[in-house]
Amino acid sequence: MTPPDSLTVGQLARATGASVRSIRHYDEHGLLTSIRTCNGYRSFPHAAVAQVRQIRRMIATGFSLAEIRAFPDCMRMIEGAGSCPQTTEVQRKRLDSIERQIADLERRRARLLKTLAEGVIPPLD
Repeated sequence: MTPPDSLTVGQLARATGASVRSIRHYDEHGLLTSIRTCNGYRSFPHAAVAQVRQIRRMIATGFSLAEIRAFPDCMRMIEGAGSCPQTTEVQRKRLDSIERQIADLERRRARLLKTLAEGVIPPLD
């Protein structure tokens, strides 16, 4: 039986819009804290709602679960937290990585457009 001051995985999923599978995955990777009830089900504190929402925001920004797990509580525990002094460098590195990926995709796009226009695959630069 789930304690009255906690949430089941299903309730947490409904409250956050995350899938039950995702919540279990976050829990298994140490991003959430759950307890097991006498019937073996996971039980989460109400604070997990903010945590799951914040985890989803960080994933959407491009961070891996391992990176998120390494973030201090100022980033993981507070819904909508923007940045902590301890994470600024990691965020800058992620931005640099995304910008390199965009530049690479733009080069590929230009090559493909040229191929379509000329009918020949252009030589590598």
